[in-house]
Amino acid sequence: MRSELLAIQVEAAARTAGLVVVSSETGNEDGDSGTTKFLLALAGDAAPKDEKTLLLELSERFEFGRPDLKDGVRLYLAEAAKRLRNPRPDCYLTLHGIPLSFGRFGWPFHESSSGADTSLVHGEVRLESARLEDGGESVLHAKIAASMTVTFRDVVGAPEQPFAEGFVYNAVRKTMDQGQLELVKSGNRQPVPLTTRFYSPKQKTFSFNDTNEAQRKAFLAGKAFWLSGVLGEGAPVWLLDSRDAQYLNSTVEELQKAVADLTAEGLVQADADAEYRAATAKLMSQREAYEAELERTLAAIRPAFNEEMRHGLTNM
Repeated sequence: MRSELLAIQVEAAARTAGLVVVSSETGNEDGDSGTTKFLLALAGDAAPKDEKTLLLELSERFEFGRPDLKDGVRLYLAEAAKRLRNPRPDCYLTLHGIPLSFGRFGWPFHESSSGADTSLVHGEVRLESARLEDGGESVLHAKIAASMTVTFRDVVGAPEQPFAEGFVYNAVRKTMDQGQLELVKSGNRQPVPLTTRFYSPKQKTFSFNDTNEAQRKAFLAGKAFWLSGVLGEGAPVWLLDSRDAQYLNSTVEELQKAVADLTAEGLVQADADAEYRAATAKLMSQREAYEAELERTLAAIRPAFNEEMRHGLTNM
């Protein structure tokens, strides 16, 4: 009965955001309550490709009727609808220029089996510098175990996907740039600690990377290059993503200024929707430089990896 009510609530919220529920199924049945997985796509997309869908997994006990949680889900779905217009909605760029795809996350957070007073969520990121010709997945990847401390848990609205996905993805990006995650062909889970170092109690905001105007501009140029020009076959991407603004310790307004500068320089071109831009031939002419930068970054972070974590954590 509760799962039926949840399905009705998700369908209504999705419709409001311009999304449709393509399918739903029972998810994880462990713990006090199971989960339900909802496959979402943009309304009007009759046959969405796998990469143009969103898998939303919620606990069946999720209190959708609570005003604070309901508003959080609505905001999450509204932004998800904008990301689903990207050619690769699952892809993100790190500040150091590493294009990653995120997937295979099992929500919500669950309690650690090691007895530690932490909550965990498992997932996977893949290096997406080039899509394989046969459409297969990239080989280099990192299985991750994001662990949330009790203190950090207090600042999260709920340990569910709509409330945690953004800061988890940003923490993974930050950890990757710090050389604390290794991209491998095979391996066990690697830790991504979620602590108050990612949160400012005084300002009550998440904090990941202090950036200046030049860094934000370079980041968005790189995002357009990789996500539009390389992985998106020239399709426009959303450059005013609030998730990126959080990652850059910035604001959407500051991103908007950077986008305007890139447009004036002829590196990106406007779409019918002003929040989206496509890479231009001028930007794509810098491919050799971007690929060389990626190789340098991957080489630089590799030696910094903690050898004790090379084989992953067995208790996660």
